[in-house]
Amino acid sequence: MSSATANPSLSSPAISHSSFPSYHSLSRRQFSLSFSFTPSFSSKNFSRSLKLVSLCCQSPNIGTSSTVSAMSNSSPSPSSAIDFLTLCHRLKTTKRKGWINHRIKGPESIADHMYRMALMGLIAGDIPGVNRERCIKMAVVHDIAEAIVGDITPSDGIPKEEKSRMEQAALNEMCEVLGGGMRADEIKELWTEYENNSSLEANLVKDFDKVEMILQALEYETEHGMVLDEFFLSTAGKFQTELGKSWAAEVISRRKSTLASKGKLAAN
Repeated sequence: MSSATANPSLSSPAISHSSFPSYHSLSRRQFSLSFSFTPSFSSKNFSRSLKLVSLCCQSPNIGTSSTVSAMSNSSPSPSSAIDFLTLCHRLKTTKRKGWINHRIKGPESIADHMYRMALMGLIAGDIPGVNRERCIKMAVVHDIAEAIVGDITPSDGIPKEEKSRMEQAALNEMCEVLGGGMRADEIKELWTEYENNSSLEANLVKDFDKVEMILQALEYETEHGMVLDEFFLSTAGKFQTELGKSWAAEVISRRKSTLASKGKLAAN
């Protein structure tokens, strides 16, 4: 997604705000006339700018009640927001089970994992057709149901369909705590999109999930002097995007160099 560029047709020499009286002190007619002696605008751009000014300033009270209503519908109440955030605290304290099973001391939490995934979305280069902001949101949301169900791993023996059902029920419960509304609907939509792998953004965030895991595995291998082949083997060949593949290749290259230097590289 390419970054937006300024519209050259709207460029003009800077105008000091202090050269104009306060809008609130002017009548509509006075406000329009205050722009009539601004020579730095071309006639075409001046006309366009004046139309925009008129649209914005003729009636400052138009739409106020509808705007307030829209804000009310999109924002949870303070009570619901704090209840929801308190529930999400569990994401900070619940450790990722894969690391617990390998007896890693002080393993990362679910929130730790999601945070670095969100950073991946933040630093990723622009990709045609991919909304990076949506990727960041999806990374923050994708494991949110684990605040209730915990981190369910393949070693738990729970079928994939049952895991998904449990997480869906937990997500619905969390959105009820949030009080429903637009924000809750957005969380559900992002979670479902990720779960179904149904968009380019979901493809990329799925890759972030795997890259973050193998990067964390490499860090634990380095920190604790152990070999965690399982995490690399389980993700091999499963990356969907070129970015995911390139980042994974970089992690694996570093791992091979590290383990080879220690004579611990397993034959793959």
